[in-house]
Parts: sequence; structure tokens; C-alpha cells
Amino acid sequence: MNTIELKKFLDEKYYIYCTPDFIENDPISIPHLFSCKEDIEISGFITATIAWGNRTMIINNATKFMNYLDNSPFDFVLNHSENDLLKLKPLVHRTFNGDDFIFFIKSLKNIYLNYGGLEKIFSKNIQLKDNLINFYKIFFYIEHLSKTQRHIANVEKGSAAKRINMFLRWMVRNDCRGVDFGLWKNISPADLFIPLDVHCGRMARMLELLNRKQNDWKAVVELTENLKKFDENDPVKYDFALFGLGVNNDFDL
Repeated sequence: MNTIELKKFLDEKYYIYCTPDFIENDPISIPHLFSCKEDIEISGFITATIAWGNRTMIINNATKFMNYLDNSPFDFVLNHSENDLLKLKPLVHRTFNGDDFIFFIKSLKNIYLNYGGLEKIFSKNIQLKDNLINFYKIFFYIEHLSKTQRHIANVEKGSAAKRINMFLRWMVRNDCRGVDFGLWKNISPADLFIPLDVHCGRMARMLELLNRKQNDWKAVVELTENLKKFDENDPVKYDFALFGLGVNNDFDL
């Protein structure tokens, strides 16, 4: 396909997959349970953090996590007691366990009390990559177990940061299709990076949008820049197309 044909193809797939029907079977369904901005942010961040593996398991475990936060994540983050935290100990999603979850709650409290919240950290600098680096440092500023660091991407070490980039897509994009929230106004969709996972990378290579073989930060930059050729104002909307093509084995190219 030439560039015009490929853009038409990706746009068509985007409109097929980016619909309210997408929400029910995707982790984004968890923050859609809430209406308060901070509840959406916190539930979205926690859900995105554990978003690897089977999507049904992700949704089930994220739902359980929210239940343990009394389905009021922002209030829990700000007002929890030590006994409240101890109740989180049994929770687990793959390698993410109760100790990790307890630290996340403590770090989020520090962020909302001392740094103005998640949106402010991710929109502090002009370059979004700088904010990803800054967020990693702030998140682990308080005392923590070293093993917990594997649950937050470190782009300085070349991580593709799939889950954080997906979370940012949720918070920033607003195309009136009812999926992403468009809550954060201080970051432009044009500055977002593609959430690069196995499905997205495989389809991007099939479509010759990505040459790099590793799914790392360099691949994220390469693919995002190529997608900007189709829509420079909203390149990561094609995450829906690439993910949908890959996960649904939609190979009608």
C-alpha cells in the first residue's frame, strides 16, 4: 500500500475499533466506572500498571483492587490508615503483589499532597519524555522495595513504557467517540507516544511502519513519528487500529 492507501486503511480500522463497544472488554472499563477526575486518574493509573496478560484477568483483578479501595480511590489514597493498607496485603496480579500496591498508595498520596497530582507531573515540562523520566524519579522518591521499581517504566533505560503511554492516551485524548477521557488539558494529543505492545508492534512491522525489531523506546519513537505522517495532531489514535488488527487477527490488508 502507498501512503494514501495506508492512511485510509488505518483510519477505517480506527473507526471500527474505537467505539463505546470497545470499553467493556478492555481495562479502560475500570476508570469508566468513576466520574470524579481524581478517581478516574488513580483507578486508570493502577489499572494500566497491571495491564499485562489476559484482559479478562486484568479487568477482574483491577475490579477487586478498586473494591479494596472502597471504590473511592482518591479518598482512600488521601485518608487511608495503616490498618487500611494492611488489608491490601493479599492482593496480587502476576508479579504485582500487596506490598507493591501498598507502596503505590503511599506514593500517590505523596504525589497528590506535595506535587499537585498526576496531571501536574506529566505536564510540567514541554517534552513528554522528560515528564516520563521525572515521574519515575518522583514516584520512587519515598522509601520503597527495589523490586517495586519494575512496575513503572524507566525510559532512561530504554523501556517502551507501554502501560504509562496507554494511561496517558486514556487521560489526554478526547475524540468524542466515548473511549478515551480527554481529562487532561495541559498535554496535547500531538505529543503522546504510541503504547507499543506485542500486537501493535507486530502489525506495525507487517505494515512497514516499524523497522526496529525490539519493542523498546527507540521503536516507540520511530512508530510514533511514522504515525504522525497520517495525523500529526493525534498520532496515537492509530493504537486502536494496530491493536485491533493484531488482537482480532484482522489480516484483511
